[in-house]
Amino acid sequence: MDDVSKHLKDAPAEEISKAINLLQAVYERDGRIYIFGNGGSLAIATHWVSDFNKTVFSHNLTGHPRRFQAMRLPSTEEEMSAWANDVGYDMVFAGPLQNYIQESDCVIAISSSGNSPNIIKAVELAKARHVPVIGLSGFSKDNKLNNLADAKILIETDPGAYTVVESVHHAILHLLTSYFQDYFDNLTERNERRKK
Repeated sequence: MDDVSKHLKDAPAEEISKAINLLQAVYERDGRIYIFGNGGSLAIATHWVSDFNKTVFSHNLTGHPRRFQAMRLPSTEEEMSAWANDVGYDMVFAGPLQNYIQESDCVIAISSSGNSPNIIKAVELAKARHVPVIGLSGFSKDNKLNNLADAKILIETDPGAYTVVESVHHAILHLLTSYFQDYFDNLTERNERRKK
């Protein structure tokens, strides 16, 4: 736990701020957020979508007609197995992403190593479509995801420290949810005060 606490304190605040700005811009454009990862990172992505879509506006369900639209890719395990079996495992994220992606969108890619080929293929697709990428990676700063991402949320550790990297990634995604919940709660309060 000490390692997790230390790396959380050392998390790149400036890059997290960039991620917040990118997500705010997607909201303003009425775009979508696509998030994906392998293994534990896929579980983190799925958890975040559940939290983010439900929690940000949960204190005021009627006050904000526009909402964030976050989606985990692929959206079902059946779709993942179909892409993996019929096309190749390197396409399990890029294939579904290609079906949906628009310039108004944003991608969040999670990879502890930052070098998973299927993650990089999807990120390269996003970059080719001029869609900003928030990259959550770990281990070495010289990883492909960190080099490609617009917001580089790197948790630099010894190679193979998955527990630390995944724990910090999860905490940072919770932070993004909390930030936007607080932001929209405060916005609602200000609007209510103006009406009085």
